[in-house]
Amino acid sequence: MKKVILEIDGMSCSGCASGLEKYLNKQDGVINASVNLVMSQALIEYDEKLKISDLERFVKEAGFKSLGEFKEKKNEEKEKSFKSLFIFIPLAILVLYIAMSSMIGLPSLPYLDMHKNTLNYGITLFVLTIPFLIYGFDIFKSGVKNAFHKTPNMDTLVSLGVIASLSLSIYSLIMIIKGHHEYMNSLYFESVAIIIFFVKLGRMIDTKSKGKTKEAIKELVQITPNDALKKTKDGEIKVTIDEIKKGDILIAKPGMKIAVDGVITKGESHFDEAFITGEAIPSHKEIGKEVVAGSINIDGYIEYEARRIGRDSTISEIVHLVVEATNTKTKLGRMADKISSYFVPGIILIAIITFIVYLILGSSVGTALTSLVTVLVVACPCALGLATPLAIVVSLGSSAQNGILIKNSEILETVGKVDTVVFDKTGTLTYGNLKISNVNNFSTLNDNDLIKLIGSIEANSTHPIALAFLNYMKENNLEKLKVENFKNLDGIGLEGEVDGKKILVGNNKIFKKLKIGNKYEDLEYELASQGNSIVYIIVEKEIYGLIGVKDILRKESDKVVLELKKLGKDVIMLTGDNRETAKIIAKNLNIEKVIAGVLPSEKTKVIKELLDDNHKVMMVGDGINDAPSLKTSTVGVSIGGGTDIAANSSDVILLNDDLRKIIKLFEISNKTIRIIRENLFWAFFYNVCMIPVAVGVLKVFDISMNPMFAAIAMTISSITVLLNSLRLKNK
Repeated sequence: MKKVILEIDGMSCSGCASGLEKYLNKQDGVINASVNLVMSQALIEYDEKLKISDLERFVKEAGFKSLGEFKEKKNEEKEKSFKSLFIFIPLAILVLYIAMSSMIGLPSLPYLDMHKNTLNYGITLFVLTIPFLIYGFDIFKSGVKNAFHKTPNMDTLVSLGVIASLSLSIYSLIMIIKGHHEYMNSLYFESVAIIIFFVKLGRMIDTKSKGKTKEAIKELVQITPNDALKKTKDGEIKVTIDEIKKGDILIAKPGMKIAVDGVITKGESHFDEAFITGEAIPSHKEIGKEVVAGSINIDGYIEYEARRIGRDSTISEIVHLVVEATNTKTKLGRMADKISSYFVPGIILIAIITFIVYLILGSSVGTALTSLVTVLVVACPCALGLATPLAIVVSLGSSAQNGILIKNSEILETVGKVDTVVFDKTGTLTYGNLKISNVNNFSTLNDNDLIKLIGSIEANSTHPIALAFLNYMKENNLEKLKVENFKNLDGIGLEGEVDGKKILVGNNKIFKKLKIGNKYEDLEYELASQGNSIVYIIVEKEIYGLIGVKDILRKESDKVVLELKKLGKDVIMLTGDNRETAKIIAKNLNIEKVIAGVLPSEKTKVIKELLDDNHKVMMVGDGINDAPSLKTSTVGVSIGGGTDIAANSSDVILLNDDLRKIIKLFEISNKTIRIIRENLFWAFFYNVCMIPVAVGVLKVFDISMNPMFAAIAMTISSITVLLNSLRLKNK
């Protein structure tokens, strides 16, 4: 299976997006397609037997145009020219004046008075309407194609209304030419022109406003510089991003942006990475540390080796994941799409019934037709289709800018339902920067040699405990020993051979594996009660040492736990560490529920048990190490995943290690869902109010509507939803 995001041109309403989505999903080889109206994109999962050209052909068959595969720089949308619209403004005013001047007491234009010069009046309006018909040709084309594919949309409604009005007007004009001037009251050329004008005006406003919702994503795209300084044997030269290759040595002077992801080979400096982590405090980096494309070198000269370029870069992964997430749909969004799919055919039916009822009641064909057109135009479901995607795009883009990367829009909805938050301990609630706090040496080796033996084994591990020993060795200039036959003992520790001797390093489960007794249980208990993680070293079944390793709590951990409790969430600490150490950490954080001494597979089992007990569980861990439990939970949140996004198995990545982002995530979720519900309410409320007026139910109260005002009202409804969604950006 393959996946691609295509940029689509020609979509103007939810019916367009829904129709294209349905058409794509019907095609052989298309596994799943999701179309986003706001982003003008289609996320397509398809069989490998298809090509991109096949998918683009499907898009064309559905009545739209593919602009090719989504690319970061291409995401910089060129604003459409609105010159043609402004040319039609004076033309629209002229049409309205000719048609309505005598009705509102204004002087008529010479030879164009509707009563005295009826033929001139009719022919002039017809001629002035022709440019509007050409201007709105894309509406008719889309409307007809979508009707042909049995997926009628807003364009279909407008097209039906315009064609009906135009047909009657042309017939009436022919009758006037034949001398039947009483057909003057059946001319609706001005309605045809003004409906097209306001539909186009509404789309211009939609395009402008939707552009604002995508600003956060656009800013992500613009983060990386266009060029860089490359170091060569002849000195430094300026190159474009496209010319950089892996392994190139690049230069960043103070004030310059890092061009591509890389590793510092010379120098040190502070870096502003706020764009990716949301963290305002610059981070200090030296030789061997990774730098991220787009970060700003603040105060030092560095040279760095290019490692990840183009699509492999961190910022590219972020942009792709954010864009992909905007193309997924929440349950509320799917509900709105489903309603829209029934809504348009329903409106067509209501319009036809209205037309027939007016004729039965003795109204003229012109009056009946006016009501039909008004119903068709006023009920266009634009606002309904925009209600969800607009809010989603704003939230996901803003979240990414604040260091919260949400992989699927449905997560925004799911987070609000979470009632239980489960934290991993090491590297999550704590910094994971472990230090050797206590060395109990039972061997004939000195302490440094004992730690060198342990560190040489631990050097093959990625666990935070390993860093405690490796950092100690670095600080004391201890060289690693050669380790053979290394094994990772899941949930227990590590195994290897040094100088032919079998060595095991790990927790007290080692004794059960080796089937030997542990005479140091009391000492282990004492160290654990002081908050130490326990590391035993056993050489050829002989206990060489018992090491205490301590971690430090994150400064914000206690506040985050307190805030989660205020939000009514149950907080659980889940760790593979021993119970005594876990209890001390939990006590400091006021966490009452602690599950300790569990293997990685057992963590997943705990999550499943909570889910089986009807809990909605958020698991917070350190990315890849907690992958199974993060994947199993209702919402998986990983921290510190800023440079390993593609491999991360969680639903949400906090691009720095600040746990306060979890509280922010709950806030974003609640506000987004509230805005979506408000949008849906206003969209439904609008149609509930406007359709009866358009049908003529309120004529007994002298309240009515004509097609021109229907077009204006339709535009206002979309603007209301757009402005409401943009409130999320302000928050």
